[in-house]
Formats: sequence, C-alpha cells, structure tokens
Amino acid sequence: MSATLPCGRRSNSAISRTLRALFLSLGVMHLAAANPQPRLIVTTASSPLQPAQLVSTSDTGISSGFLIEIDPAAIRQSVAGFGGCFNEKGWETLGLLSETDRTAVLCALFDPQSGCRFNLGRMPMGANDYSLAWYSFDETAADYSLEHFNIERDRQYLIPYLRAALRLNPALRVWASPWCPPSWMKTNGHYAGLPAPVNDLRPDQAGAEMVTQFRMEPRVLDAYARYFGRFLDAYREEGIEVSAVHVQNEPNSCQNFPSCVWRPEDLATFIGKYLGPLFRKQGRSTEIWLGTIERPQLERVSAVLDSPSGQFITGVGFQWAGKNAIPEVARRYPSMRLMQTETECGNGSNDWAAAEHTWTLLHHYFRYGAEAYMYWNMVLDETGNSRWGWRQNAMITVDRGSRSVRYNPEFYLMYHFSHFVTPGAKRLQLAGDETPAVAFLNPDGSIVVVAANLGDQARRFGVKVRAATFSAQMPARSFATAIIPPMQTVR
Repeated sequence: MSATLPCGRRSNSAISRTLRALFLSLGVMHLAAANPQPRLIVTTASSPLQPAQLVSTSDTGISSGFLIEIDPAAIRQSVAGFGGCFNEKGWETLGLLSETDRTAVLCALFDPQSGCRFNLGRMPMGANDYSLAWYSFDETAADYSLEHFNIERDRQYLIPYLRAALRLNPALRVWASPWCPPSWMKTNGHYAGLPAPVNDLRPDQAGAEMVTQFRMEPRVLDAYARYFGRFLDAYREEGIEVSAVHVQNEPNSCQNFPSCVWRPEDLATFIGKYLGPLFRKQGRSTEIWLGTIERPQLERVSAVLDSPSGQFITGVGFQWAGKNAIPEVARRYPSMRLMQTETECGNGSNDWAAAEHTWTLLHHYFRYGAEAYMYWNMVLDETGNSRWGWRQNAMITVDRGSRSVRYNPEFYLMYHFSHFVTPGAKRLQLAGDETPAVAFLNPDGSIVVVAANLGDQARRFGVKVRAATFSAQMPARSFATAIIPPMQTVR
C-alpha cells in the first residue's frame, strides 16, 4: 500500500520509503507538535536525524561538557535562508530517476514543510564548470546589438530544474551570476583563462590574476550591461523572477573552465558606469551584489565599495578564501548585507569529514554576519565529475547503474540548519567566539541552536535560556539541533 510523501506525492519506491522513514522519525511536521516541548535532533555518520532527549537540568549538570548561554535580546543579523546551485549536471542526473523518485529528491530539498526547505537558489548566467559544455547567451562575435541573444539552451536543463523546485516552493528566491561573458567580449576570445587538456586554450591566450580579461571598451561594456538586462527579461518571460545578480563568479581566478578575471577597479567601472545606471534607468528592482569574492584581500573589496559604483551595490557575496575577508568587511561596512555564495566542494569523498569541514564554514560565515548559506552541487551522479575534470561533493548522489539515491552527510548537516531556521530569523550572539554552536531566534519566538561535537568522545551539551537550562548527551562526531519553543524562551 502506498503512503503520502511529505510533498503530498504517493509512492512505494525504495527512495520514497527511505524519505518517509526519516521524516516520520522526526514527527509529523517541523513545527506541528500539539504540546510543544524542547526537542533535540542528532546526526552521526551511521544514524542521521535521530530524535534525542533534551531534559531540564541545572547548570552544574553540564560541568563535563559545554553550556551554551543564550540571551534572546543579543540579536545580530537577519537570516535570508539557505539553498544550493542549479547546474546542468544536476538536472541531467535527476533525469536518471523516475518522475516519482525525482520528485522525492526535490521534496527533500525544496518542500517548505519538510526536508531541507531550501528557499534560495543560485544559477549561472551561461555555462559554469558543472554545465555539460561551454555556451553563452550570445556567441555571435561583435553582436553589440545582441540580435542573436537567446536562452534556448536553458530551456533544456536549467529552466525545467528551476520550475520543478518552484512548483514545490513558489517563494524560492533565485539569484544569478556569470562565470564568463560571451567569449568575444574577452581579451583572449575564449571562455577559459588557464590552458589545460580539458580545453583548447593556447598558451598565448592564458590569463593572470589581477589582469582584466574583459574588453574594457565602451561598446563592449554597454553591450554586457544590456546582456544582463536581456537575461532578466528572458527569464521573467519564462515565469522565473531573478531577484539579484552577483556580477562575476570569482573575479580573481583564472580557471580552465568558464571564467573571467576583473581588476577591482575595472569591475567598479562596469558596475558604476554601465550596469548600475542601466538598471536604474530601466526601473529594475533586481539587486546588484559584489560577488562572488574568493580572495581574502580587503582592498579588492573596498576598491569597489568605496568607488561611485558602491551606490548601486546591495551586498557582498563570499566563497572559498573570501571567507577570510568577511570579518573585516563586516567591521568596516556594518550596514552592508553579506552572504556566503558557494560551499567548498571537496573532492567527491561525500564523507563525514566533508560534513565536518562544512560545519566549520557554516559556523564561520554566520558568526561574521552572513545572512545566507549556499551549498554548491545539490545532486550529482556517483562520479561527481565536472565537464572540466574536477570531482566534487554533492548533498545527494544518484548511481547511474542502479538508479539508487544516497543522501550524503552534508545533506543532513544542511537539514540541521535549513529545516529549523526560518527565513527572517535573527542570529543570536553567543558568549565565546569558539563556542561550537550557532543560535537563532525564529520569527515565531522559538530558539534554534545547532551544535557540533567534532571530538572522539561523547560530551554533555546544555542550552540555557534565561532561567531554564536543558541538556542532552551528544555522541562523538555528531551534529545536533535543539529547538526551544516560545513558551520556554520567555521565562
């Protein structure tokens, strides 16, 4: 006999039965307890998402572990949400599954009542390293009028992928970033910047960090600004609103896959004299972000923010070594919105160690003011390979031979945050910079604490909210989420 999935779909497949078992182990719905009590969910490498006992106790009962003291008034940044990137390889992989099993996987990621409840999505403007091949929206050389602009290729992969997610969560907010402009807009006339066996770039076409590869000619800059506008309009016609653009993925990095290096001063010129004024003239509400920044040097960020282009910039996005810039950017620009834009993707191991590393990134970014955290490849096949030869991790793996689905440790780690932390939540400051936890105050008044025990021994874990203290035993090598309902937070 079939049963109803959390998304309302019915299936008796092994994949769907596995998901049902996980969701049922957590109760009916994420906030649907008739008599709310403090709850704890614990994940280890062998036992994901297990309910555990969170008991009322005294502070002295935590002496052998760690006590997290929470002041609900110690409010920091608002949380916009969580998500991942829509890549061609992901949709191709989901195409290996039956419609029912594909829906089950998408439910686990996007359904607003179950699973990870992702409410943010990143997408590339043209090809990225997890596209199936190089393309842009206009590869006709010198087409300054963009007469040949089209998004036909996206109708095969990215648009169906996005629509499938939007059907489950119509409130999903999509933002976009180009990895590379049309190749004719680059100084080397090629999508790549680093010669390698996986591309046909000649050595004399190689780029270098801090040497702009974009053609800084007025007619090319103007055409590229209009290219952004044409992209936004084309997607709106498909029923997909793109809420923000990050102007260049990793603007410092010469890669063997689609990429384009910009000096900060040249990026400021493009934003300040072309893209920003065009968006303003056209009355667009689309946000312009400085991103995605992958280097630690503050001056490369400040060169843009402190220029006239700063008036058009909503926020700054960081990934990879950019994580070392975010503390100082947060200090110097306290009103600037900040976000993490791409998790560090690993090497295809999809193991517990990868999840522990991602935990340190989540902890770091939220501690320093990020409003959002984005995973990279949500779904890949068992090889994890990019078109350009880099094997990477994914939250969910589909085996091409057996068509089986595996939920990797990073899926469960993301669940520990995104399922329980509601968009609009506020991060709560904790005492001690190295406290192995992150706390949030949800709009409904509940408090969510996500903690990690990365040691080889079990530890006592306590949460103190005003006069109330709750504790539990955290297994070695585990993640835990404590949910303290509103009635417990006001005592």
